[in-house]
Amino acid sequence: QVQLVESGGGLVQPGGSLRLSCAASGIIFRIRAMGWYRQAPGKQRELVAVIISGGSTNYTDSVKGRFTISRDNAKNTMYLQMNSLKPEDTAVYYCNVVTATLDYWGQGTQVTVSS
Repeated sequence: QVQLVESGGGLVQPGGSLRLSCAASGIIFRIRAMGWYRQAPGKQRELVAVIISGGSTNYTDSVKGRFTISRDNAKNTMYLQMNSLKPEDTAVYYCNVVTATLDYWGQGTQVTVSS
């Protein structure tokens, strides 16, 4: 059974940095994409960053130049490095893995950017 477990969230001041991790347990076949989503209170869940199976990445405009998505295949782990954090980045962050047949989601990790 596949599980995705996020970690690395927390409280950080504006301008600070956090690195989120998403560790996958179990074997996931035919991965098409891996990504990070976030959901702020009262808002819809939005895609933050995605890495396609070939290695290309894409980011929502509001995080370009500040966030970096990466993966370590040997560790079955995906990361989201978040720099220059802003209060509007406050949200629950979820990792997501899309395969040919299934979507997998983590339980979410809270990121709060506040002074």
